[in-house]
Amino acid sequence: MIVGINVTPMVDVVLVLLVIMMVSSTYIVSQSLKVNLPSAASSDGAPPATAIVTIGSDGSFRFNSTDVTEEELIVELRTVQQQSPDVTVVISADTDSRHGSVVHVMDLARQLSITSFAVQVERAAGAGAP
Repeated sequence: MIVGINVTPMVDVVLVLLVIMMVSSTYIVSQSLKVNLPSAASSDGAPPATAIVTIGSDGSFRFNSTDVTEEELIVELRTVQQQSPDVTVVISADTDSRHGSVVHVMDLARQLSITSFAVQVERAAGAGAP
């Protein structure tokens, strides 16, 4: 006569399935598909503005694909910040550039009241999902 049901094996199976689902869902979310989005007459608004600053291995600056000096970079950042106060500065630095150059660009932007930054990186070959 069976008095009770042993639920330990069922709990083990459910926990294994939960772990598999969690691991696979993070992998699926990290991948993206390129699609052509349809156009509409109305939307929720424009995305926040971005300004791309590229730092070369020799310390040279580019602002949105245009070579600039440090003074011109300040002027461009000021112009973008005045047009869109919530601008995000995307810093794309060469692997051979100095860390100080990246910090210097961030400092220049912060002096202009820009507080949103992103650092552009490439995914390493063979790197898996986070």
